[in-house]
Amino acid sequence: MSVKMMRQGGGHHQPHRVAVGDILTRPPTAKKRNTFVEACRGWLPELLLVWVVMMMVVSVGIFWWMEAQAKVKRKEGLVGMCEMRARMLKDQFSVSVNHVHALAILVSTFHYFKNPSAIDQDTFGEYTARTSFERPLLSGVAYAERVMDSEREKFEEQHGWTIKTMERETSPARDEYAPVIFSLETVSYIESLDMMSGEEDRENILRSRATGKAVLTRPFRLLGSHHLGVVLTIPVYKLKLPLNPTVEERISATAGYLGGAFDIESLVENLLGQLDGNETILVNVYDVTNSSDPLIMYGRQDRGGDTSLLHESKLDFGDPLRKHRMTCRYNEKAPTCWMAIMTAVFVFVIALLIGYIMYGAAIHIVKVEDDCRQMKVLKVRAEAADVAKSQFLATVSHEIRTPMNGVLGMLALLLDTDLNSTQKDFAQTAQVCGKSLIALINEVLDRAKIEAGKLELEIVPFDIRSILDDVLSLFSEKSREKAIELAVLVADEVPDIVLGDPGRFRQIIINLVGNSVKFTEKGHIFVKVQLVNQFNSLAKTDFESCTKGVPEKDASTFDICRYKTLSGYEVADDRNFWDMSKHLVDDELLDSFRSNLLNHGSSENVTLLVSVEDTGIGIPLCAQDRVFMPFMQVDSSTSRNYGGTGIGLSISKCLVELMGGHMNFVSRPQVGSTFSFTAPFGRCNVAGCADMKVPIMEEFPSIFKGMDALVIDEKPIRAAVTRYHLKRLGIHVEVVGSVGIAVEALCGRNGFASSRLHRPDLVFIEKDTWISDEDTCSRLSSIVAKLNGSDSHTTIILLATKISAPEIKKAANAGFADTRIMKPIRASMLAACLQQAMGIGMKKQQAKIVPRPGDCSSLQSLLKGKKILVVDDNQVNLKVAAGALKKFGAHIECASRGDAAVEMLKPPHCFDACFMDIQMPEMDGYEATRRIRLHEKEANQQSKEAPTNERTFEKHGGWHVPILAMTADVIESTCDECLRRGMDGYVSKPFEVENLYQAVAKFFETKQT
Repeated sequence: MSVKMMRQGGGHHQPHRVAVGDILTRPPTAKKRNTFVEACRGWLPELLLVWVVMMMVVSVGIFWWMEAQAKVKRKEGLVGMCEMRARMLKDQFSVSVNHVHALAILVSTFHYFKNPSAIDQDTFGEYTARTSFERPLLSGVAYAERVMDSEREKFEEQHGWTIKTMERETSPARDEYAPVIFSLETVSYIESLDMMSGEEDRENILRSRATGKAVLTRPFRLLGSHHLGVVLTIPVYKLKLPLNPTVEERISATAGYLGGAFDIESLVENLLGQLDGNETILVNVYDVTNSSDPLIMYGRQDRGGDTSLLHESKLDFGDPLRKHRMTCRYNEKAPTCWMAIMTAVFVFVIALLIGYIMYGAAIHIVKVEDDCRQMKVLKVRAEAADVAKSQFLATVSHEIRTPMNGVLGMLALLLDTDLNSTQKDFAQTAQVCGKSLIALINEVLDRAKIEAGKLELEIVPFDIRSILDDVLSLFSEKSREKAIELAVLVADEVPDIVLGDPGRFRQIIINLVGNSVKFTEKGHIFVKVQLVNQFNSLAKTDFESCTKGVPEKDASTFDICRYKTLSGYEVADDRNFWDMSKHLVDDELLDSFRSNLLNHGSSENVTLLVSVEDTGIGIPLCAQDRVFMPFMQVDSSTSRNYGGTGIGLSISKCLVELMGGHMNFVSRPQVGSTFSFTAPFGRCNVAGCADMKVPIMEEFPSIFKGMDALVIDEKPIRAAVTRYHLKRLGIHVEVVGSVGIAVEALCGRNGFASSRLHRPDLVFIEKDTWISDEDTCSRLSSIVAKLNGSDSHTTIILLATKISAPEIKKAANAGFADTRIMKPIRASMLAACLQQAMGIGMKKQQAKIVPRPGDCSSLQSLLKGKKILVVDDNQVNLKVAAGALKKFGAHIECASRGDAAVEMLKPPHCFDACFMDIQMPEMDGYEATRRIRLHEKEANQQSKEAPTNERTFEKHGGWHVPILAMTADVIESTCDECLRRGMDGYVSKPFEVENLYQAVAKFFETKQT
């Protein structure tokens, strides 16, 4: 092998090979421009730190801004409340001053303008007491009359008391006096006191008299309440003043002075009491006439409350010389601005999260970019590994199959020679082992192609029933050796022809049936095919018993078996019992299902449900989860006792999934297993495939159509299988469950007189039914012998899975036909057996039978007389290919090099086809094909340019010899490469009759031998 590979490596023409090293060392493409994140990947932590610091500064700024806004709002609230209180205090003071003015006018009017005076102390005291509610801010009211020194004696004499000073001493002599003559009862103790005895009071009285306006004193402690207060002084005139009086006119017209004591503390307290939230702010009222020493009129001396925020409001009490001010501050310090704190913290947290997300995204982008670069590197390596794997598979396949082709080819040629029985047995054994090795190689390669995703399914029309019959023929000998029932049953609703991949469908069925045959020692193996819709609709039907769903006439004919299965043994999947299988052959249920299909319409696709049921050893519960794992066995003893690689089920499941279906199984240890799968196929009419050169449906003799047959079998499913195959031949079938009922039918009793069972053409009896009731079978044979005459003939045929020589002799004595039908039943085998048993139509029908694609006769009809060039550098393969093609009647010439083949196929030549190896030294098959096509193109061009009478060859538009690739490589891409390089087909080594037929049938016409 190493020499072969070295020879191949030394060739100059290897265009189809890819150098793995070139892929790994391929220079990188132009470098992609870096992104911003990629360019700053080293600064990402620093950028995150800068972002955090910046957002912290922003958050602090937001806090201070919101704190300042809160202070502004707090300041505005304080200003509003303070100004409102100042305004209310001024208004209430003005109202009180107006009431004092009114009282002064009252005194002037009723005391001086009336003669005699209408006011005395009692009248003044009572009036002021009753109208005190109009002056709630005044703690006392008194009237002091202006008395000149010359009038003092008379005045004192008139009132009966002397004028006293504020210290209650007799007033010394002075120019003018102002003793109190009228007062409110609450301040009657000031009567006779000279208001001008005090220096400040004197100044206020003089200023009030000169200006004619109310004048306030500085704050002082009021007698009695000790509250801070002021005294308001208003002049009272005894004459009516002119419009714009002068100071002298005012002084001369002054008769006295009305004074009112204001309790400032009570005034402010009443004011604050009228307002809500009077405790919110603290209020102080000051006399600031002397700005350097303000006098507090209301409020505490201590600076309690929130001293950081103060507001001052001016107070105008009507005296221009006295200045007053109100200061306000909050009672409590400003509360913590949680909104500002929460907002700042929230903004910082959000910014921190954004920064973290951006940082994480940047890190992720960097990681993704790194991963992308790494993935690109890994992709290049994976592509290289894939190429290497494909090359390895191709090389291994070629190098293993090449010698195996020689071995199997030589064995095939050896078997065509005259050998004794021992030699033939040895050769056949070697051939079987070689084919097993090829099958194993194909399975491993299939698994590798599935894993690589390079397995492609073809879509061609094929006959499912023919494929199932072929699979049964493969395992018929093994099933007979084990004496197990092997049967197939296809529902009538399944189309005759479907579109799909017949090779892969056959592979799946072979794997499943092969496993069942391998692990089943008794019972049966049952393959069923039906529509998924048909199964689902009938699976919902509620069967009360295993025979209640059977028509009444059938239910009475069958004996009650322990299990209504093919062989009577228990099966793993209850859904495959008789009550779920009888609908495949029950005419009434089929008619119901057909009507449902008509009501719901038909689709272009059909989904089939295929199940393979066996009564083998089953699968242990602990091993069922690894059934579909490749190269896995249930246990170690399985490999030793039964053999196998454990790859068949894995490949089958993958193939089903590639088809678009699903595979599952139900298994019970020591009971059996049922593997089932669904697969969608396209519908294809038989008429649409009639023009195809390769027949896809097996044609059966028409001589059996219209015949009547009676099947005697105590097992209903087994009888249904026999009925299915007979119906495929066009035979009308009736089934009974015992020989006794058959005897009554033949005699015309119990309602069978008018039935077609009265005179059947064929009677089929199961071997175990016959053995269990031999006496009744003898009566049956006697009745049949009496019924046979010139107008009709009834043949009794025995159905058996395995039969011994004594049983054969015994059956012949019992009246059975010499021809026995050995199971498994196939339609083609059944037709041949019936022809042999009945002895009619043999030659006539044989002439009408069309050779099947897999028959040697059909291949011989294509290749006979054809001149074929075989090109291969391996002499053994050259001999094998030449010998195999010569066996089918072809004339063969050989070439061992590609350049030699080019010279031999240079037009004009007389070859009908060329089988060319792909891998050859110096010039491989691809290069040889390219040069051959180039020569043909030049010849065709010259032929078109030459005159008509000078043309040397013109067929099918010019020179084009069919070139079929001949190699041991079975990789799918190799076939595509062959077609792309100008070849016309592909034949794998070793040659198989069917594959070879399919390859050459495209170019050659069939010749009848």
